[in-house]
Amino acid sequence: MLDIKFIRSNLERVKKDYENRGFKADLDALVALDEKRRAAIQQVEELKNFKNSKSKEIGILKREGKSCDAVMAELSGMNDDIKRLDDEANALETQISDELLRMPNILHASTPIGRSEEDNVEIKKFGTPKVFNFEPKPHFELAENLDIVDFERAVKLSGSRFALFKNEGAKLERSLINFMLNLHTTEHGYQEVSPPFMVTRETMTGSGQLPKFEEDLYKTTDDMFLIPTAEVTLVNYRSKEILKPTELPYNITAYTPCFRREAGSYGRDLKGLIRLHQFDKVELVKLTTPESSYVELDKLLGNAEKILQLLEIPYRVVQLCSGDIGFGSSKTYDIEVWLPSQNCYREISSCSNTEEFQARRCSIRYRDAEGKIQFVHALNGSGLAVGRTLVAILENYQREDGSIEIPKVLQPYMGGMTEVVKK
Repeated sequence: MLDIKFIRSNLERVKKDYENRGFKADLDALVALDEKRRAAIQQVEELKNFKNSKSKEIGILKREGKSCDAVMAELSGMNDDIKRLDDEANALETQISDELLRMPNILHASTPIGRSEEDNVEIKKFGTPKVFNFEPKPHFELAENLDIVDFERAVKLSGSRFALFKNEGAKLERSLINFMLNLHTTEHGYQEVSPPFMVTRETMTGSGQLPKFEEDLYKTTDDMFLIPTAEVTLVNYRSKEILKPTELPYNITAYTPCFRREAGSYGRDLKGLIRLHQFDKVELVKLTTPESSYVELDKLLGNAEKILQLLEIPYRVVQLCSGDIGFGSSKTYDIEVWLPSQNCYREISSCSNTEEFQARRCSIRYRDAEGKIQFVHALNGSGLAVGRTLVAILENYQREDGSIEIPKVLQPYMGGMTEVVKK
């Protein structure tokens, strides 16, 4: 959430950023509301000061045995005026806060300007896509032939866009989760937690999912929500706290299932594991100082990249443009993995710096070296999406007979298994 003071002081910049995002907001009207709120607060203070001075005058008159009727008349109805102006200021503050919760973050100066994903900028590539001497099969065909994912029975159980992993598929999924968590906790310095998968409206609002993305969320009858990403719980974990400088950067990771309605994706990726209503993900979150947050963003990106490097799967990194960047992000790198059957790169991780946008919503602050209390910067990234990593393994490690070679780094997690073959 942006600070209304920041908007007032940087009105033209915010207008330009929102124009570059393609987001429409009447910022002049918002500033006018804030001016009205501040005027009401000022009037309340003036009335209270006047009331206090007159109350002292009444005390003096009474002690001197003089009449205070004239002064009492001046105070007549003043309490009603103060309450009316207080109520007006509070109502305006609520209205402004509601508007701010629906407004996206400002952009970092390095975020490229563009309208869609076509304008994203490629930063680097890792690995060379393998040239097959046969037509590579899509992951869902490979998985069904190997009997490691059951799409048909998943539909019977839950409807479309669900999957049931079985046999070596379930083992691969579990191995990937353990591999990712072990790497991030033992080599990258993250603290592992296992958070709840259901959270309150306040928690969803703190991380930025509400109110904007409510239609994409699964909600219970008592106003609880299934998390769409562990980012929600990890960012909120230290909400309403003041961190010590020695705790920063605060690195935290978790595996969770993620639940999304995918309301705007009908007709896209109908087959397979690319876009499901329920999927597994290992999430990375960093809380740090404003001065170090972009250094930490590069580290977070590198932590996510390391998974694909060890799996020896080709990928590229792109920086998202203003028209494709997420609601809460100031700067975002996407990692896109190579899928042979589609002959293109597909997103497997987004690594973002939200600066103080999420921290302000969650009230996460720290005390700096001078003792001043400031908002932290919050960063998040997938490290990685488990289902899409499995997709990348199936497609990049496939053989002509439909069997799958297991990446060397995963073999210890698979009990020494080196391949998945049709039974």
